[in-house]
Amino acid sequence: MAKKKSKELIRVEPTKALSPFEEMERWFEDFFRRPFSLMPSWFPRLRLPEIEEVSPSVDVFEEGDEVVVKAELPGMRKEDLDVKLTEDTITISGEKKKEEKVEKKDYYRLERSYGSFTRSFRLPAEVQTEKAAAKFKDGVLEIRILKTEEAKKKERKIMIE
Repeated sequence: MAKKKSKELIRVEPTKALSPFEEMERWFEDFFRRPFSLMPSWFPRLRLPEIEEVSPSVDVFEEGDEVVVKAELPGMRKEDLDVKLTEDTITISGEKKKEEKVEKKDYYRLERSYGSFTRSFRLPAEVQTEKAAAKFKDGVLEIRILKTEEAKKKERKIMIE
């Protein structure tokens, strides 16, 4: 009986192990991509799906005569947030605490998680700090700050040739 020769559909190349330098570079890239995670991602065996990142996503942009800062902060309360403003910088910090308690007839479980963050941004224009207003609704913090008259005058339209 003749043996059939199998055909390869996909050729699998063995993966090359990373050099210590490449591995260290990957760690640094991962750290700076997610600097506020509770557990460093370069401990892959220790990573837990229940642990959430605390660092919010933040957008800073100009809209008319205002500078707008929007931060996504799901699961946080406005009492846990702190916002500081100067003429050219805004700092948002907060603390997230979560406690889950389950009591049943034959068992008891209590889980707590905690994390804090601080993020600072240079504003794209000089602002009037005394005319800032902040709203917190549905986990989104929105801060609107009026530009100074001087900052408004500096803006000019440039013609494209």
